[in-house]
Amino acid sequence: MRGLIGHAFPILVAQLASIGMMVVDTAVLGHVSPEDLAAVAIGGGIHISLVFALVGVVQAVAPLVAHLHGARRDGEVAGILQQGFWLALLLSLPGMLFLRQPGFVLDPFAMDAVVDAKVRAYLGLLAWSLPAALLYRTFYAFCNALGRPRVLMGIGLAGLGIHAVLAWGLALQGWLGTPLGAVGCALSNVFIGWLACAAGALWLHLGSLGRDYRPFANWQWPRWTVWRQLLRLGLPMGFSNLVEITAFTLVALFISSLGATVVAGHRVIANLSALAYMLPLSLGIATLAAVGQSLGARNWSAVRATVRAAMWLAALLSLVVGLFLWLAADLLVGAYTDDPAIRQVAVSLIAYVAIYQFFDALQTIAGHVLRAYRVTFLPMLIQTFCFWGIALGGGAWLCFRWGPPLGVGGFWLASVVSLVVAAALLLPLLRKVMQLTERAS
Repeated sequence: MRGLIGHAFPILVAQLASIGMMVVDTAVLGHVSPEDLAAVAIGGGIHISLVFALVGVVQAVAPLVAHLHGARRDGEVAGILQQGFWLALLLSLPGMLFLRQPGFVLDPFAMDAVVDAKVRAYLGLLAWSLPAALLYRTFYAFCNALGRPRVLMGIGLAGLGIHAVLAWGLALQGWLGTPLGAVGCALSNVFIGWLACAAGALWLHLGSLGRDYRPFANWQWPRWTVWRQLLRLGLPMGFSNLVEITAFTLVALFISSLGATVVAGHRVIANLSALAYMLPLSLGIATLAAVGQSLGARNWSAVRATVRAAMWLAALLSLVVGLFLWLAADLLVGAYTDDPAIRQVAVSLIAYVAIYQFFDALQTIAGHVLRAYRVTFLPMLIQTFCFWGIALGGGAWLCFRWGPPLGVGGFWLASVVSLVVAAALLLPLLRKVMQLTERAS
């Protein structure tokens, strides 16, 4: 447990700093207008869904590097990182095109014209940050796999501080002549994305990782043999990320017809949910690295001990987080907005987030351990069924067709059910994979 906490804490700070940029956008725009806040709720959901999907592919670097490091084949890890960079650049091209032309996603939904225009402008600007985001996340996966996450914490905190100032000045204070609202937040995000990418490249060249692994020496052109490994692991991981994140972020699109106030209230709770998720996610990333290294070394007792410790930590910490959300609901929501209508919507939803923390934590740890075992296809199928079938499909039914309709609360109730089912399916799968792997050895 001490080892996992020591590894997970810098990752947690880095993850909170990353998601903190969304929190800053929400807090700033909550004092601009409901239309700007709704635009970032919808546009931010689309953007983060795309980024998480593509990041899932390049994060295949992590289990490959962890296995090589555990097997004491450190001379091969720089080549994996370089191929990850090439893959990140390739994936960014269709992603940028999608963000510049999001009409086929937005057009089917009945959306206020002002909000629609703001969403398109917001996404069009964020397209220019996508290559930087994918390159940085490749570096991120490399650092975590080797147990070197502290630099990520420093870059994340610096980026968050700069973004808070820029977003406040551009979106609210009118530093460019007039308050830019959602567009101002997008401009700040683009700047911070490339700044973080440059800082990561500088660290790779001059820091301890550069001295130990020389990642820019003997540069390799794209190699299909390595790409095949990355894509075999990464495509299911990316799709799993997509279905999981869209089960929460794209709810804003489904409820856009309910009005800007409902969308804005949902955005506040989605932010709190994302913040709470950073704890099990950080622990899951640390667990993936530790299990991956132990698997590379074929140390089965260390694998079992790591998984047990991670599950206990996830269970205990999720209960604490859920209780805190329940007790501090009014205080937390009040920090986001002073609009009483938005606050009323948000407070009515926070109980769902408090309840599902326990199950979300368990299924997150199980999913990341399975990634360390390089088992990604079956978890993808399970998560697709749970998050698209139950959370989105069931949520839409409860929101609009249940008698009487539950409104936005129907989506959050369905999310609770989906996480319970995901944990119930992934945990037995993990146990079976662990048993089969040990027997095969």
